[in-house]
Amino acid sequence: MTDDVRISEAELDIMAVLWADAPLSAVEVAGRVPASRDWSPTTVKTMLARLVDKGALGAEAQGRRFLYRPLIERDPVAGAQAGRLVDRLFGGRISPLVAHLAERRDLAPDDLAELESLIRNLRK
Repeated sequence: MTDDVRISEAELDIMAVLWADAPLSAVEVAGRVPASRDWSPTTVKTMLARLVDKGALGAEAQGRRFLYRPLIERDPVAGAQAGRLVDRLFGGRISPLVAHLAERRDLAPDDLAELESLIRNLRK
C-alpha cells in the first residue's frame, strides 16, 4: 500500500504528528505541526482530507469532529521517500548519499558503529 501512496514534504509533517500520537482531532494536529509552517486550521483540515483520500489516514467521526489516525506505518514511508531521494539525486546509488551526509554532518561514534555493523551484515 505505501508504495502507491505519495506523501509530500508538507504532508509528512502532518503524518509525523499522528505517528507520534493518535488519534487526534484536526485542531489538535494544527496545534502540533511545526510553528514554522504557520498553517491555518483550514489548511491542516485540507491536508488531513487529502491524506484520508490517499489512504494514508483514517478518520472516525466523534460527535461533530473527526479523529485521525495513520493507516500506514512510518518505516515503509521513510523507505519509499529515501528510495525516491536516492533515485532523483544520486542516480540510484546509495554510497554517494552516505558520503554526502557524512561530509556535512558530525557522525557520532555510535553512528559510525551502526554503519559498520550494517555493512558487515549486508556482506553476509
